Amino acid sequence: MPKMIFVNLPVTDLARSTAFYEAIGGTINPLFSNEQATAIVLSDAIYVMLLTHDFYRTFTKKDVIDAHRTSGVLLAISCDSKADVDAMIDKAVSAGGKGDPGPKQEFGELMYGRSFEDPDGHHWEPNWMAPQAIQGGAEALTKAEAPAGK
Repeated sequence: MPKMIFVNLPVTDLARSTAFYEAIGGTINPLFSNEQATAIVLSDAIYVMLLTHDFYRTFTKKDVIDAHRTSGVLLAISCDSKADVDAMIDKAVSAGGKGDPGPKQEFGELMYGRSFEDPDGHHWEPNWMAPQAIQGGAEALTKAEAPAGK
């Protein structure tokens, strides 16, 4: 069985967050959803678990961050093309998210990335990489132009 990732995010308004993630292309898995959590399927291997703050606190004794003020994680997700990156940003903004809180990342024809924040401030970075960038790794990116804004 391939490994899966379940990204657990604390949210202040479960219905609003569920609608947001559906608007950017996710689907609800009702088997893992209830009044405290919504399981959003982004791919066969990636789930986003939206958890009310009270439910989230049952998994940790740490304070729940306010992602509008504190960065705890940057969530990168691959896209099939540069156009798909832009489309995801457009969907996120249309659904109430914040577009481009970070700089665009452009490495010529090797890589392209942008970012958005969901309504709770969680920072996502959709990106596209050309096959030669994936195969060439960091060396290929080092030879490409520096990211815009850096």
